[in-house]
Amino acid sequence: MSQQRPALWAAEDEIEEDFQGVDMNLAIGNYGQNGMYDDVQSRIDEAALLAVQQQMAQQAAFAQIPDTVKRFIVHFHQAVLNNNLEEITVAYESGWTRLTEKFYAKTEWPEAEVIAPLVNDDPIFLILYRELYYRHVYSRLQPNIDDRFHSYENSCELFNYLLNSEGPVPLDLPEQWLWDIIDEFIYQFQSYCVWRSRVKNKSDEELAMLQEAAQASVNIENLIIINFSLDLCRLVDQALLSLVWSAYSVLNVLYSLIQKSKINEYIAAQQQGKTEEELAEIVGEYGSRPLYRMLGYFSIIGLLRVHTMLGDFTLALKVMEGVELNQKTPFTRVTACHVATYYYVGFCYIMLQRYPDAIRTFVSVLNFILRMRQYHTRSYQYDQINKTADRMYALFAICNALSPSRVDDNILNVVKERYGEQSAKMTRGEEGIPAFEELFIYACPKFISANPPPYEDPSLLPLHLNLTEPAQRHLSLFLSSVRSQLSVPTLRSFLKLYTSLDAKKLAGFVDADEEEMVQGMMAMKMGCRSVVGGGVGGQVGRGEGTLQAESGKGLLEGTLVSTSDLDFVIAENMVHIVESTVGRRYAGWFIRNTEHAQRVLDSVKNSRLPTPPQKAAPPGPAAPAEAAAKVGQKVTWGGVKVA
Repeated sequence: MSQQRPALWAAEDEIEEDFQGVDMNLAIGNYGQNGMYDDVQSRIDEAALLAVQQQMAQQAAFAQIPDTVKRFIVHFHQAVLNNNLEEITVAYESGWTRLTEKFYAKTEWPEAEVIAPLVNDDPIFLILYRELYYRHVYSRLQPNIDDRFHSYENSCELFNYLLNSEGPVPLDLPEQWLWDIIDEFIYQFQSYCVWRSRVKNKSDEELAMLQEAAQASVNIENLIIINFSLDLCRLVDQALLSLVWSAYSVLNVLYSLIQKSKINEYIAAQQQGKTEEELAEIVGEYGSRPLYRMLGYFSIIGLLRVHTMLGDFTLALKVMEGVELNQKTPFTRVTACHVATYYYVGFCYIMLQRYPDAIRTFVSVLNFILRMRQYHTRSYQYDQINKTADRMYALFAICNALSPSRVDDNILNVVKERYGEQSAKMTRGEEGIPAFEELFIYACPKFISANPPPYEDPSLLPLHLNLTEPAQRHLSLFLSSVRSQLSVPTLRSFLKLYTSLDAKKLAGFVDADEEEMVQGMMAMKMGCRSVVGGGVGGQVGRGEGTLQAESGKGLLEGTLVSTSDLDFVIAENMVHIVESTVGRRYAGWFIRNTEHAQRVLDSVKNSRLPTPPQKAAPPGPAAPAEAAAKVGQKVTWGGVKVA
C-alpha cells in the first residue's frame, strides 16, 4: 500500500525544519512582493471589465428570452428590411400586442442591446424597437428618470435619421405606426412636463439631474449673451441636457417634418386640382414618399395637440388652416388620429366660446364612432378611442347647456344616460357651477407649463408649490365665461311663455330689479351670438351631424350670427319676444328607422331556424279495447267526444 500523503497543515513544522538555514528570498525571489501585480491591476481598463460584465449579463438575459419572442423579432426585422407593409402591419398591430399580453404584461421587453444579435446589430431596426420598448414602459409600467431621458435620446436618433439623411430614407411603415410615433412623442413630452412640474416626491438623484438641466439652460443663455470663447464641447453637452423634452425641441421636430414633407404645399395644390405630375414637382422627392407625407399630416395634428396643451387655442386652430375635416382626408384612415383631431378642434372651439362649432365637431365624430363601433373592437386602441369618446360626450353636455340646439337624438340619448344628472344641474344657475367644473376637469386635455420649476435655485422651489396648476388656470377662465351666462336659462324659460311682457313684471319673475334684469338680458343677447362657420360646414339637426371643411377657409374663419331660436327687443318698458321654430327633419327619422328595420330583417334572415320538435315514440302494444276507444276519440274545443 502506498504511503498516505500528510496534510499540508499537519506537516508545517517539518517544512520549516527542512528549510532551516535557506534564504527564502533568494530561492523564491521577490515575486508578488514588490507591488508589481497591484500596479498591473490598477492599469487594467475598467471599461473593458464593465464591457465583459455587461456582455455576460446580456448573454444571461438573452437566454431568458422565450423562443417565440426570438422568432417574432427575427421575422419583424426581416419584414422591415423588405419593406413588406402587410407583414409589418400584422407584426406591429397583432404580434407585438399578443406577445406583450403573454410574456411582458408587467415587465419590460428585452433591451435593444440584448436582442441586437438577432437582427445583426441593425441600427435602424434597433431605433424602431426602442420606440416600441419605451412606449411599453410608459403605458404598462412606471418610467424612471433614466427612461425619460433615454426615450428622448432615441426619439432624437429616429427623427435625425428621417430628417438629416442624404435623401429620403428607404423605409416604409404602416400609417398606424407613423401616427403612433408622433402621438407617443408628444405624450412622452407631456408626461415629462407634468412629472417635472411636481416638485414633491422627487428623489435626490432626480432633483440633482433636474437641477443640472435647469442650470445648464441658464448657463447657455449667459454664454450666448456674454462669452463665445469657452469650450464648445461643454456648451454642446449643456445644450443637449437643457433641451431634453423642452417645448422648443418638440415643436422644432414637428415643424421640421412639416417643412421637409411640404405637406401644406401638397394640400393647397391638391385643393386646386393639380395633377399627380404637378404635385410631385411641387413637393419634391421627400413629399412624394408616403412615409414623409403621412408624417407631415400627423405633425400638423401633433401641433394642434401641443398648442392646445400649452393653452394657445387660436394658434392650435391656425396650424389646421389648410386641412379639410371630412371623411376623405388621409389622416381619417387612422381611427385614433381621426378621433383625436376632432377632440382637440372641438375643445379649442369651447375655449374660444364658439359652442355651435364645437357641437358640430363632436356630433360628427361621435356619430362616426357609433357607426363604426363593431370595427373598433378589433383595434388595439379600442380602449383609448372609447375614453376619448366619453370625454367628448362630457364636453358636448357642457356645450349643449351653454348653447342649446337641436342635435342628433342618438347623441342626446347617450349624453342623458351618462351625464343626465350633471346636465340637469348645469341649467340651474349658480347651483350648476360644480357640475361644469366636474365635467371640465374630467374632459379637458392635460395642460402643461412650458417653463420648468426653478430647480437651479432650491430656495425658490417652495414658492412654486403655491402656484396654480395649468388646468386650474384654464378652468377659472372657463368658469368666468360660464358665470356671465348663469341668468340665461332662467330668463329663457320665462321669455318662451310670452310674445310681449312688461319689463317690471319680468324683473319680478326673476326676483331682481329692472337694471339687473336688463344686464342679464344683454348678457343673454351676447351669449346667443357666436362666430359660426369657417372651416366647419353643414348644419346639425336631428339625424345630421356632418363636419365638412369648406375649401380655402380655415377653422378660425366664420360669421357672427345668432345661435338661439329666441330673439327679443326692448321698446320702452315692454319686452317683445319672437321665437323661430324649426320644422322637424323627417328625412333623418325615416332613414334611421329604415336602416333599423333592415338590420332587424337581416338578423332574422341570418338566424338559425328553430329545431323541429322530436316525434314521439310509437306506442307499445295496447289492449284491443283501449286501441279501439282511442281511434274513435275526437277532440274539439277542449272537449272529448266519442265517435
